[in-house]
Amino acid sequence: MTTTHGGEDADAAWDERVPVLIVGAGLAGTSTAMFLGLHQVPSLLVERHPGTSNQPKARGQSWHTMEALRIAGVSERVRAAGYDVDRGMPIVIARSVTGPRLHEVLPERWPDWSHITPERMGMASQERAEPILADRARELGAELRFSTRLETFEQDAHGVTAVLRDLRTDAVSRVRADYLVAADGWRGGIRRRLGIGTHGRGTLEHSVAVVFEADLRQALAGREFALFYLQNPELGGGSGAFVTTDTPGRYVVTFGYDPDAGGGYADVTDEYCLAQVRIALGVPDLEVELVDRAPTGLAHRIADRFSCGRVHLVGDAAHTMPPHGGQGGNTAVMDGFHLAWKLAAVVRGHAGAALLDSHDAERRPYGELIAGQQYTNMIHRAAPHLADGTEDAPVPWERLLLGYRCAAGAVVPEPDEDGALHEDPARPTGRPGSHAPHVWLIRDGERLPVLDLLGREFVLLTESAGWARAADEVAGRLGVPLRAVLINGEGGPADPEGRWRRAYGVGPDGASLVRPDRLIAWRSPGAGGADALGEALCTVLRRGPRNAA
Repeated sequence: MTTTHGGEDADAAWDERVPVLIVGAGLAGTSTAMFLGLHQVPSLLVERHPGTSNQPKARGQSWHTMEALRIAGVSERVRAAGYDVDRGMPIVIARSVTGPRLHEVLPERWPDWSHITPERMGMASQERAEPILADRARELGAELRFSTRLETFEQDAHGVTAVLRDLRTDAVSRVRADYLVAADGWRGGIRRRLGIGTHGRGTLEHSVAVVFEADLRQALAGREFALFYLQNPELGGGSGAFVTTDTPGRYVVTFGYDPDAGGGYADVTDEYCLAQVRIALGVPDLEVELVDRAPTGLAHRIADRFSCGRVHLVGDAAHTMPPHGGQGGNTAVMDGFHLAWKLAAVVRGHAGAALLDSHDAERRPYGELIAGQQYTNMIHRAAPHLADGTEDAPVPWERLLLGYRCAAGAVVPEPDEDGALHEDPARPTGRPGSHAPHVWLIRDGERLPVLDLLGREFVLLTESAGWARAADEVAGRLGVPLRAVLINGEGGPADPEGRWRRAYGVGPDGASLVRPDRLIAWRSPGAGGADALGEALCTVLRRGPRNAA
């Protein structure tokens, strides 16, 4: 990376100007573009491949991700593109698919979390989810260019200049952006060019992914979805996995190999792959047609920083983890969700540039937490020999996904803040940094989840007309998108039992300020006014009382 100085006009020899340039059209990149569009900031997304992923991997959208996709207006599209989880989807540990089960990770039905979220899980694969996110990003104003590679970039105090190459025509162009989002994956070059190191357990396994077709209707008892973690000494590396795909009759088996033994991957022949597939299935004479195979692997790495100047890392560029638990793709989507509103606030002049410092402060601890949990899951499901007492203790899923807290970052902490990274969402505290608790309100005689009132701007939840007037005054004075929701007031939703107050930890005269990413930014348990609200909002946005700069 080259860094230059001298102001916006020091070198104006670029071909186009965009607010945000995103490199990489995977789940992280397409999500970032989509959520930026939701906040009225157009972006340019470039991807070196000719289209979105054609790999049936990163399947599943957890509840917190579906909440974010609901805000973006695509949750039902994504749900319809995936397997119906209500039909059952056990995850099994076994010697082989047709052999005795050693352990069942998930039951036939998902737990009922309707008391902590209005959303249900989705089960679309990356292959099907990415085009939906990309289409929605276009609908919201993003431009996507495939077969386009980032050649070089340089940043200065005022922006980022990138050199792009059209791989179809070999034409080169220069793009100037206020900010660059690195969504180019773990093997992408942006993080390395920035000189950002990594920490973690490193490479855990070299493996081979074999895509094949076979008649497994009887073996799978007619199930559309199945995931088996295989612990079998006959498999390469002693373990592997089997999973169904979106194409009926097509499946994937993975197994380990030693890249330093013999010819490495060159020794992994078609005949060897066929034998490994039959071992994984437990059917020695199974008729198998190989479709594809490729080297892959497992790693546990987290970037030492998620931001450097005007460049911000999301998805696998920021963290890579074993797939056990399915949160790699979810974390990538949520990186874009939590970063986009901050970029939009700075680009639109609502916030100070220092707001973007909170990307690292908020997302790196979460990336480390999730990666650690996935490593623990890997030990439990596929690699018990790696257990040495240094792995993280398991954290309940509801805490990880709907109870995660940002104890430091773009929030106003309270005097008794204890720095906890998660809490039980069934017993919410309503503290700043926590997920806005799910409660049902009533509007026009119909139930309304509080989630449907959030997501596009700052929202002040209150029952006090005084706080509602304060919100209008602060929004006008600061020029910040801020809207008051007057619960149990004229024109507002009703909560006759006061459930929202208990969940958010405020009294009848109090208020809770919720960020666009539905995390609580600040609260006042009792009465207050425009001065207190304005000071809190300026603290969150890292800006002065009159302007953002």
